[in-house]
Amino acid sequence: MTFQTQTPPSGPSSTEALRAEALRAEVRAFLKEELGSRTPAQRAESWNGFDTGFSRRLGARGWIGMALPARYGGGERTMAERYVVLEELLAAGAPVMAHWIADRQSGALLLRYGNEEQRRTILPKIASGECYFCIGMSEPDAGSDLAAVRCRARKVEGGYLINGTKLWTSNAHRSHYMILFCRTDSADSDNRHGGMSQFLIDMTTPGLSIRPVVSLAGEHHFNEVTFTDVTVSDEALLGREGDGWAQVTSELTLERSGPERFLSSFQTVVELARGLRGAPDAAGTAALGRIAAHLVTLRAMSMGVSRLIDQGEDPAIQAALVKDLGAVLEQEIPDIVRLILGVEARQDDPALAGCLATTILAAPSFSLRGGTREILRGIIARGLGLR
Repeated sequence: MTFQTQTPPSGPSSTEALRAEALRAEVRAFLKEELGSRTPAQRAESWNGFDTGFSRRLGARGWIGMALPARYGGGERTMAERYVVLEELLAAGAPVMAHWIADRQSGALLLRYGNEEQRRTILPKIASGECYFCIGMSEPDAGSDLAAVRCRARKVEGGYLINGTKLWTSNAHRSHYMILFCRTDSADSDNRHGGMSQFLIDMTTPGLSIRPVVSLAGEHHFNEVTFTDVTVSDEALLGREGDGWAQVTSELTLERSGPERFLSSFQTVVELARGLRGAPDAAGTAALGRIAAHLVTLRAMSMGVSRLIDQGEDPAIQAALVKDLGAVLEQEIPDIVRLILGVEARQDDPALAGCLATTILAAPSFSLRGGTREILRGIIARGLGLR
């Protein structure tokens, strides 16, 4: 059995570490002022908190589009510095959903594959917290198999004609643009990943319709997006026609490796610690210690991915590991809390009850969004030469 080895990313220098800690202190002071009145239950909704005003204020501080070039409104800072801001936002329970996808992956995709006009007009709006994106990947009946997509863009004179449906599209109803992943050619029997492309879609384009999909919590952030004879220009194509699979796998590295993959349930962990402080016991302390150890390990792995990206690498395997292990932990957290503190016994604690309810409802999605466990472990196995 042969394992492929990779050079570990170099750690930050003392100068970089000092700069990161100064940035962390600045972000914490900003968040203390911004979020002082938010309850623990509201903070537990960080991932789904859609607050355009907050996003604009964050952009005004230079904390969106941090790694983008200055000529496009970015801060030209490192991915490691950006990581500091992200984990502080999530740990504090800030409402980040409005700008999150654009900042995390869509801006980087446009920088790499968009044309100059798209970069010049859209990237500064992303950096200022005023332009929001959704992801057009998942489809009905396709499960987690991206290669099974049936949405199709057919080449016509002057552009493409798009027909098909996307499902589970978060915040499509509040986004300005979608990065659409679809077929531009039939699948090859020898290469089912061929014939796919990505497009930049203006969400006001005629022929595009959005139907809400209400979650178990009774909330509307998922959507079904249908394309009926939607016409886009040639300029809407991102990168080269047929290169969509390589582009989207690179994009998914950004989606899978960030701190949101293990900090989405952090407020519930905070409330668990607070609850144990009032009535400590050996089992509860041990459980909290295990969670803390997992979080520290995942943070180190996730930060390592950021440094690899800074070094120009594409750490798809490492990102898949972060996503898979993070999902396992986050799905265990509500069960651990209920086992240690008891859900009924703590109904007199509204902060804990609110956070726990939010996490219980969200937990099933942790192993679905960004790739299922089976898909991720397949990526890891292939990277280790086991497949």
